[in-house]
Amino acid sequence: MSKRTIVTLPGDGIGRTVLEETIRVLDAAGFEANYIEGDIGWKFWCSEGNPLPQRTLDLLEKHKIGLFGAITSKPKDEAFDELKPELQEKGLVYSSPIVGLRQHFGLDICLRPCRTYKGNPLNFIKRGAGGTVEEPEVDVAIFRQNTEGLYGGVEWSNPPKQVYDALMTHPKFVQNFGDTSVEEISVSTRIFTKKATERILRAAFDYAKKYGYKSVTVCEKPNVIRETSGMMYKMAQQIQKADFPEIELWNTNIDAQMMWLTKNPENYGVIVAGNMFGDIVSDGFAGLIGGLGFACSAQYNPETGIGVFEPTHGSAPKYADYSVSIVNPIAMVESACMMLDFIDEPDIAKRMRKAVADVVKEGKVRTYDMAKMPGRADVVERGAASTKQMADAIIAKL
Repeated sequence: MSKRTIVTLPGDGIGRTVLEETIRVLDAAGFEANYIEGDIGWKFWCSEGNPLPQRTLDLLEKHKIGLFGAITSKPKDEAFDELKPELQEKGLVYSSPIVGLRQHFGLDICLRPCRTYKGNPLNFIKRGAGGTVEEPEVDVAIFRQNTEGLYGGVEWSNPPKQVYDALMTHPKFVQNFGDTSVEEISVSTRIFTKKATERILRAAFDYAKKYGYKSVTVCEKPNVIRETSGMMYKMAQQIQKADFPEIELWNTNIDAQMMWLTKNPENYGVIVAGNMFGDIVSDGFAGLIGGLGFACSAQYNPETGIGVFEPTHGSAPKYADYSVSIVNPIAMVESACMMLDFIDEPDIAKRMRKAVADVVKEGKVRTYDMAKMPGRADVVERGAASTKQMADAIIAKL
C-alpha cells in the first residue's frame, strides 16, 4: 500500500516548530506518510502580494489533507506597509489565507473538541458546597459553521450606491441610519444559507449520535438576530424531531452561554453555532481545559474529502525568535490526531492521545504554560520543558 501524502503548511512564527515536532510524534506512532510543504502566510504576502498562492491550492486539491501550523495577520494599513514597494501600486488587499482556504475548498464544517486532561494544572476548578474545590470534567465538541456569517467577507466602507439604496429599503435602516451620510457608514453582513446551515447541524447531530453525547446545543442569539440565528434554531428543531429524537436539543444565547460555561461546563455535550459565535464559544471552552496550548481543530468538506487540521493558537512571533522554542505542541499533536481520525487511522490516533494523556497526568514534563510561568526566553532554564522536550516525552510514552 502506497504512503499517503500530507501537505504541511507551517505558515508563520511558531507554526513551523510545532508542526515539525508533531511530525516526529506521528513518525514515532507508526504513521507512514510523505510530507510536501505548501507555501502560505505572511512571507508570501510581503514578497508576492498573496499569502495563499495558487500552487498551494493545487497541492491541497491533489492530496486532500493538510496539516497547518499558524499564521500572522495584521491590520490593513500595516499589511500594506510591509508589501514590497513594487507591489504597493497594484491595489492589493491582505486577507487571511486560512479563511481563504476554507472558502476556496468549502471547508464549511469546523470541529473543535475541548476535553479535560486529568492532572493538567491548568484545568478549570470551581468552589463546591462547604468550600470544597471541584474540578468538573469537560468533554465538549463544538461545531462551527466555517464559511458564512460574519466571516463571509461581504463588507463595505462607504458602500456603493446600489448597496446603500438596498439598505434604505429596510425600515430599521431608515430609522437608525437614514440621516447618516454614506461616507460615514461601514457594513459587514451576516449571511446564512439553508444548505450550509443544515450541513453543520447534521454534522453536529451525527457526531452526538456516534459518540454517545446526550444533547446538541444551538448557541446563537435568535431573540435578537432573528433571521439568521432564528433560521438555524428552527432548522435544528426540524432535524432533531425527524431524525434524532433520542438526542436532546438545547438552545442557548451566546452571551448567557459564556456565563454558564464556567458555572456548569460538565453539562454540555455537542454545541453548534455560526462562524463568529462558534469561534467565541470554542475559545471559551478551550480556556477551561488549559488554553490555546490544548486547543485543536479540524475543518473539512465531507463531499470532497478535503480537510485541514490546525491548532487554534496564533503564530506568536515573539516566541518564534527564542533560541529554544518554549511553546506547547499538544494542540498541534491533537490536531494531527483529528487528521488521523479523518483518514481512518483511529488506532494510531488513540495511541497518540493516550501518550499525551500519560505525560500530562504524570506531570514530570510541563511547558511554561502548564508550569504557570510567564512566556519568557529563560523558562527552560527555570525548569519548564521546551517544545522539543514535550514532544520527546510524548514519544517516550509511545
